[in-house]
Amino acid sequence: MALRLPRQKPRGEPTIALINIVFLMLIFFMIAGALAPPLDGDVSLVDTAGLDGRAPPDAPAILPDGTLRYRDAVTTPADVVARVGGPAPSVRVVPDRELPAQELLRVARALREAGAGEVWLVTEKGLE
Repeated sequence: MALRLPRQKPRGEPTIALINIVFLMLIFFMIAGALAPPLDGDVSLVDTAGLDGRAPPDAPAILPDGTLRYRDAVTTPADVVARVGGPAPSVRVVPDRELPAQELLRVARALREAGAGEVWLVTEKGLE
């Protein structure tokens, strides 16, 4: 009578574990990408090329008529400066493409008079 050795099953690759990790990463990036509120839908950004800058996820917008809006509500320069806080804060605003330069300067001046140390304009970076 011969002894038989138990047949060993060939071990496969742990693909299920890999699929689970990739799925969890996908869910993480979908949630992380949705945390920033979108810009105001009525604003079309100004085209610029060759500038280095940072676009904040949450900035007030200046509409073509000079109205200052933050999160779909009309606001004032003093409220914008108070929201940023601190002594002489840097304020970032998103001007509409159709905003006349005179209105942009008026709003920037009002922000400076309300206590802003610097006023930064967020624009769309042009493709080269």
